[in-house]
Order: sequence, then structure tokens, then C-alpha cells
Amino acid sequence: MPWRRGKAYAQDFRDRVLAAKGTLREVAARFDVSQAYVSRVHSRHERMGQASAGAKHNHVPLRLGGLKTLLLGQVALAPEQTLAQLCQWVKVEHGLQVGLTTMGKTLTRLGLTRKKRCTLPSKSEAT
Repeated sequence: MPWRRGKAYAQDFRDRVLAAKGTLREVAARFDVSQAYVSRVHSRHERMGQASAGAKHNHVPLRLGGLKTLLLGQVALAPEQTLAQLCQWVKVEHGLQVGLTTMGKTLTRLGLTRKKRCTLPSKSEAT
């Protein structure tokens, strides 16, 4: 069963682990998972009555989370601003130092895109 770090196992796999008979060690060996995983699946099912995986939570608040409306207003006011200019605006106006990646991800979450502008003339303009 392919698995990547941070990803939950498929629901049919969880159901098979729950339905399997035997000790934790036997079930873990049969499905090639850890005993802790088998224990967690069973305990979640007993405590909550749920066979599904729990929701993932990232408890780190977004750096620019409180500035969403202000950021949307600033982009609407001057849509030609670069990410660097927006980072500078946030630093000057709100005292937050953010990088280009943080600003880009925040704009993506808000549904905005920033396109790179090419300063070179196109081939049709050069001739």
C-alpha cells in the first residue's frame, strides 16, 4: 500500500484493518503497518464511532490572515504592483516583514494571480 508522509490511508484500507481479527501485532504484520496505527484506528472507532481519518489541523496562523481585506483593497487600488512592492507596503503600513513566497501564497489563497511582466520587446515590435 503506497503511503506518503502526512497522507491518510484510504478508507477501504482502514475498514480492512478494523475488520481484521487478531492481536495488534498480528494485524500490523498482516497489513505491513505499525502497531500504533492499528491501535489508533481501533481507539478512534471506539471513542468516536468513526472509521474515517480525522481532519488535519495546522495550528500555525497565517502571517497575513488579518490583512486579507486590506490586501485585497491595495491590489484593487494598484493592480500593477509586484510581489516585492506589496511586501514593502505591508512592512511600511503594518510593520510585518514577509517574503515573496508568503505574499504569493497569500494572494493565491485570496484568488488573485500575479503575472511576471516581460520588459523585453516582443519580436513583432523589434522589427
